[in-house]
Amino acid sequence: MVARIEFFFDCSSPWTYLAFHAVQPIAAETGAEIDWKPILVGGIFNTVNDTVYKSRETPNPRKLAYTAKDMADWARLYGLRIKMRPTVFPVNSVKCMRGAFVALEKGKLVPYAYAAFDAYWGDDKDISKDDVMAEVVDKVGLDRSAFFAKIADPSYKDRLRANTDDVIARGGFGSPTMFVNGSDMYFGNDRLPLLREALKRAA
Repeated sequence: MVARIEFFFDCSSPWTYLAFHAVQPIAAETGAEIDWKPILVGGIFNTVNDTVYKSRETPNPRKLAYTAKDMADWARLYGLRIKMRPTVFPVNSVKCMRGAFVALEKGKLVPYAYAAFDAYWGDDKDISKDDVMAEVVDKVGLDRSAFFAKIADPSYKDRLRANTDDVIARGGFGSPTMFVNGSDMYFGNDRLPLLREALKRAA
């Protein structure tokens, strides 16, 4: 049986930026398939994890300094560029994540997500802006007018909400959340070694 990874993700999350890159070699190594699941992480925070907002209101300067170092260390390990924090943080990723479904339909989810992650976390561009998303769309060869028409369609809003509700119902509380074969949940970039072992057991 081929193992299956459900990867619930939002491009506004730095840990997801890291994990998105790192999970793919693990899938290739173990022969697992990845089912990409765009979500809106703000919807999760609003519903089951509002402590995230409280921590932003009164940040711990020691923790902030270490988090920046931690991000830089992980990015160096993966060969990525990352700015922590971007000029616009947190960012409204609704358009970007609805657009992920458009890319998914065209078989371009991975290059689309790479481009969106790199624009926000690497180039410090505001992915809530149409001109930035137009650059992302052009970079991966999607039709710009069709893209913006689709993300304004209520059905794409509904699909994003459905994925977000699904991960909440299954115990998720942030991004990235990953499931192996439907029920075995892992959260965060630093849990990828555990996910790899789970995939080996499932093989």
